[in-house]
Amino acid sequence: MLLLSLFVQPATKTQAATDLGLTVDAAILIDASTGKILYEQNGYESLGVASMSKMITEYILLDAIKAGDISWDQKYQVTDYTYAISQKRALSNVPLREDGSYTIRELYEAMAIYSANAATVAIAETIAGSEKAFLELMGKKVESLGITDYTFVNSTGLNNKDLQGYHPEGTAEDGENMMSAASIALIAYHLLKEHPDVLDTAKVTEKTFREGTSDAIVMKNWNFMLPGLIYEYEGVDGLKTGTTDFAGHSFTGTAVRNDQRLIAVVMKAVDANGEGSYKARFDATKKLFDYGFTQFSEQEVLPAGFVVEGNESIDVIKGKADTVNIATAEAISLMTTKDDVAKFTPTLFLDEEALEAGVEKGTVVGKIVLEHAEGKDYGFIEGGDLTVDVVTTENVERAGGISLFFAGVGSFFKNLWGGVTDFVGGIF
Repeated sequence: MLLLSLFVQPATKTQAATDLGLTVDAAILIDASTGKILYEQNGYESLGVASMSKMITEYILLDAIKAGDISWDQKYQVTDYTYAISQKRALSNVPLREDGSYTIRELYEAMAIYSANAATVAIAETIAGSEKAFLELMGKKVESLGITDYTFVNSTGLNNKDLQGYHPEGTAEDGENMMSAASIALIAYHLLKEHPDVLDTAKVTEKTFREGTSDAIVMKNWNFMLPGLIYEYEGVDGLKTGTTDFAGHSFTGTAVRNDQRLIAVVMKAVDANGEGSYKARFDATKKLFDYGFTQFSEQEVLPAGFVVEGNESIDVIKGKADTVNIATAEAISLMTTKDDVAKFTPTLFLDEEALEAGVEKGTVVGKIVLEHAEGKDYGFIEGGDLTVDVVTTENVERAGGISLFFAGVGSFFKNLWGGVTDFVGGIF
């Protein structure tokens, strides 16, 4: 690969100078459209995730529904495990009847709205046969997204000590699920892209489980940032809270304003006195959303048809023209600040030094990589560079046989004369 650098500027990623004053163990804010990281604080340390784990269970279930392996009307028969766990209302549960059967839709709504733990285990058992087997699916799912910093001991995010001896075989009696804020944000990012309908349930503030029966129970959403709730924030419509002694008060939230959607993750939020609380996690999330919505907007950092000065074209072999013009195929836009637009520097990478005719317009010949000049850019949640294809902007037909013949003759005598002059020059 031929490297043509416009600026010799090594790209490094460092913590941005912005300090939002978050009292959390970790936080991250990303643009839900591109995965651009807008803010990150200790985002790559593996920490307790509590019920935010349920996003993975939701993800796997929605995959199975889409594939036709599971149906919403499919019935689940309560097991000793799910019955025992469901009776502990302090664990955020809808009590299940010992001899009862429930649809997957009922269980899913209980999990997504009320964070019901026994309902989550029931879904895991339905999909994989057992919660232990489901842990393997959880691992495969996150690994397919490139996540390796995980520890899964159950499907719910509870501490195993709360599972009354039913915790999956081979897991620690007091084990708990762990991941980094960045990994959680990546899961939320893909979940929303592949199953945006997850928000249809996640945004429900209140629903009655088994309405119209003697088992009816009002389920109130633990996401208090939803419309009409105590910490309401404009545009919030998901996604998942998490609370245990180990994980503290944590939250993965998403909000949309003016077609701009953000995803925020806060882990183990505390107040000014160091005490964890619902308010602390939603206050921290509000700061992230305020920062994202007020400071960032979609900006064009490189226009379509951009041409690198001094590299406006590349050579064409055996063509009616000796060169073909090249330019970027499309514009590059991303969530950034207006001040930052000028700080991205482009570097051109060409796949080859020359093309052979005929060349068609739109042929990809390389790419431009944009790097932040000051090295303070957080990058993307999926990693990788900010790039755009460089393409040919016109056709170049292959020259006819006669033209190629005379071109070859001309080249022969040119090379011959060059050899003679070199020889003569060598004598004198």
